[in-house]
Amino acid sequence: MKKITLFAVIALTVSCITATAQKINKKGMKKVLFVVTSHDKLGNTGEKTGFWTEELAAPYYALADNGVQIDIATPLGGQPPIDPKSEDPSAATEDTKRFDSDTALLAKLKNTKKLSDVNQADYDAVFYPGGHGPLWDLAEDKTSIALIESFYTHNKPVGFVCHAPGALKNVKVNGEFLVKGKKVTGFSNTEEEAVGLTKVVPFLLEDVLQKNGATYSKVADWHPYAVEDGLLITGQNPASSKLVAEKILNQLNAKK
Repeated sequence: MKKITLFAVIALTVSCITATAQKINKKGMKKVLFVVTSHDKLGNTGEKTGFWTEELAAPYYALADNGVQIDIATPLGGQPPIDPKSEDPSAATEDTKRFDSDTALLAKLKNTKKLSDVNQADYDAVFYPGGHGPLWDLAEDKTSIALIESFYTHNKPVGFVCHAPGALKNVKVNGEFLVKGKKVTGFSNTEEEAVGLTKVVPFLLEDVLQKNGATYSKVADWHPYAVEDGLLITGQNPASSKLVAEKILNQLNAKK
């Protein structure tokens, strides 16, 4: 009887220690919110758009493989549209190949949170992958605009890649555009011209960023390039997505 009691005490103690360790680990784990477009129409072309696979996959794995917990939200909730061109074999990378067979991530994408249901206080940073979709919905979405402002004013990194800096178009802090006086990059006019969509998109990202007072810079088309100005981190094109994630990770680690 005494042996049974002793085993029970040991089992209870181990259980308590494990639960406490899990709580400590969860508390210490960094959390990043990914905000993804819900828009699937490429203007009046009759073609589809959405998010660009590499721009979600590469940053997702760069962060998740380093112990960061990631939630995904969209304006409408549920499955976000994937730009069909980003699924073409010619656009494939090691990260997109991993994405294609990642049943856990694909299931998470099917059940994204609704943007209006997320709270900045639950996360340590926010990241926006691109694709052309954000130029239509996230650029004008009041919930997204308020969310970016909230992350920024609470001293948390805000990251964007390719067309996603378009989500900054109407974001203001203390009455001024958030990008005013900031060093930024994003999908360039020459890259937009190269894909033949300068007359299709609702605005040219490079032009809008400069109009709102940003100091815009870029490198040669399709080359990796990311700019960090305080909490604001931006990348030029799909090839820059991992660079943005690495800069976010560095800021998160610096706050430990």
